[in-house]
Amino acid sequence: MIAPGRARRPGAFLHLIDDPTPEELEQCPFCAGREDRTPPQALVLPEDGPWTVRVVPNLYPALERQEVVVHSPRHVRTLAELDDDELELVAEAWRRRFAAAAAGGFPYVHAMVNEGRAAGASLAHSHSQLAWLREPPPAVAKEPDVSDCPVCDLVGRKNHTLAEDGEIVSVCHPVGRAPFELLIAPRAHDPEAADDFAGALRLLRDAVQRLRKVEGPIPWNAWLHLGAHWHVEVVPKLTVFAGLELGAEIYVNVVEPEGAAAALRDAL
Repeated sequence: MIAPGRARRPGAFLHLIDDPTPEELEQCPFCAGREDRTPPQALVLPEDGPWTVRVVPNLYPALERQEVVVHSPRHVRTLAELDDDELELVAEAWRRRFAAAAAGGFPYVHAMVNEGRAAGASLAHSHSQLAWLREPPPAVAKEPDVSDCPVCDLVGRKNHTLAEDGEIVSVCHPVGRAPFELLIAPRAHDPEAADDFAGALRLLRDAVQRLRKVEGPIPWNAWLHLGAHWHVEVVPKLTVFAGLELGAEIYVNVVEPEGAAAALRDAL
């Protein structure tokens, strides 16, 4: 449901991400030189020399197996500031841990990025999380077995397209649950298509840069959906999901998708 007038109600929008505090900078356990403040690493890339990406067990897991992928030895607070080499190694870390999970009896890994406290991030240093699952999550398991793929339809909408990276494209969702909701996916509908997660992460970085230009340093969530047509969903935390959204699954979007797409295209 698109309802622009709802944006004028009191308290409609969430707060921006706060600036770093001296305590954060002095105590961040993900920065280089503080490796002893995390559990022993499960993977480090590159394998020789100083590390760029580390994978460690989540100290406070919600599930049987959950890992944290530290995106940089630098104290980078947003994925928008990662460079191409860092994103390439994050993608490689995801692929390797997916393989390790499958070998260990966890055929599905839910990869996600939460940026900002309102999005669920307890630490500001840029990182992603990998939740190891013994079966596909409900959002994947309930995918309809239909010939008309909704993701194919979305990536084909030129008027909603933001950017492209090879065969990967980012689009502003025409029926997003939240303002500026985005989808990043390969054009090809092929479960065996090359897992160009690096291309998807570059487009995610591009999208976050655009969002920050338009709305400032807003919190957001993104996750990798490994279904018939794999894709990344990006949901900015600009509004609060209340009883209507959570109880009836009727999502009220206060920004028209066409206007959101135009604003994001013009942002960079």
